[in-house]
Amino acid sequence: MDFQNRVGSKTGGGGVASFSETSRERRERLAALAAETIDLQKDPYFMRNHLGTYECKLCLTLHNNEASYLAHTQGKKHQSNLARRAAKEAKDSPIQPAPEKARIELKKFVKIGRPGYRVTKQRDPEAGQQSLLFEIDYPEIADGVTPRHRFMSAYEQKIEPPDRKWQYLLFAAEPYETIAFKVPSREVDKSETRFWSLWNKDTKEFFLQFAFKLNEGKGGGRMMPPPPPPNLRPTNMPPPMPPQHHMMPPRPHLSTM
Repeated sequence: MDFQNRVGSKTGGGGVASFSETSRERRERLAALAAETIDLQKDPYFMRNHLGTYECKLCLTLHNNEASYLAHTQGKKHQSNLARRAAKEAKDSPIQPAPEKARIELKKFVKIGRPGYRVTKQRDPEAGQQSLLFEIDYPEIADGVTPRHRFMSAYEQKIEPPDRKWQYLLFAAEPYETIAFKVPSREVDKSETRFWSLWNKDTKEFFLQFAFKLNEGKGGGRMMPPPPPPNLRPTNMPPPMPPQHHMMPPRPHLSTM
């Protein structure tokens, strides 16, 4: 057969590939591609029979080698059978309920009113810092409950119109109602010596004390004395003369004849 004068052939090149050669090359390419992504040891439909050939238990097809089976798995028949099997299993299998989320049981207490409190305004004579001391009484506090506190901005609350000049300090302990104190919206000094809290389990009292930071340049804290006024007299000028008292000259004494 003359392969050189066929349509599409070039001088020095091979003849046009036949349909069987093209199909074989395509199967080999698909097999090589499938071998990179498919592990035959984990394929439930791959089986080797007693004759040494390979079978596809899903499509009931025979294959002479692994490459042929891999090419078959990429074909339309095998893929459609896989989709059909998956749809059947999804239909037959009962609907599994979603796992329930872990429920956190919230403790519910009957509110018994507001606790008693005392607020003391203080001022450090040395540092000049203003501080507040809160004493909250919880005589009927629930077992295992520790009082809590937090600062809340004026924009978080819904009771009063928000004013950025103020902030709120909240105290909470079950079964008492949460109480809030309106304090100036100044920066709080949270150092260990200026900010502390204590819960006395014996007396059922909660203490909290904090101090405001000093606002330098805005009248906060102690002010330094002003410097003495500068000497406006030039240094090369002599000192002023002491004041002189102007005395009238004595009148002449006239003797009487």
